[in-house]
Amino acid sequence: MSDLKEELHRKLQVGRAGLLSKLEGLSEFDLRRPMTPTGTNLLGIVKHLAGVEYEYLGASFKRPPLETMSWVEDGSLWEGADMWATPDESSEYLIGLYKRACAHGDQTIAELDLQAPGWVAHWPQDRRDTTLGVLLIRMVAETAQHAGHADVVRELIDGRAGPDHDEIGDEAWWREYVAAVQAAADSFATGVHADGPTD
Repeated sequence: MSDLKEELHRKLQVGRAGLLSKLEGLSEFDLRRPMTPTGTNLLGIVKHLAGVEYEYLGASFKRPPLETMSWVEDGSLWEGADMWATPDESSEYLIGLYKRACAHGDQTIAELDLQAPGWVAHWPQDRRDTTLGVLLIRMVAETAQHAGHADVVRELIDGRAGPDHDEIGDEAWWREYVAAVQAAADSFATGVHADGPTD
């Protein structure tokens, strides 16, 4: 049976790989375009997570990034600059940045135990002191959350769904499934449901 650190690290690596798989085969336009009312886009997710990896699994343990990120240096990440790719930030650069940040984090995880003390500069003063275990949990959660966003964004772009999509059913099965979901929603569309008026 694997120990806790090993399992957390494994889940982080699975989340990272799942995220990167959602970028495969897309044009620069599709990687960058906002797909939600709040501007969520694939390269922005990768850019954001690169910074979080470098912060939580690097700088917090006196292992600063080996490279600078302009949006961190100028403070514009606090205005959302880490959530989208500018025209001069290539997908190759941002994906490479993320992979380097992950490798940097992996080295931190390998070298320290879960109780190793860390410090997060932007957290409230009374909570800045923390441990690798806490930050590893935070990184697993952050990556899983954004990998889920990437799943939805990719499906909106070209219909490519999650890895178990084809195992669950073929195209006809999915059409029937979506029709059933739509019919259930439609029963509330007029404000009157079979059980009586809806709020």
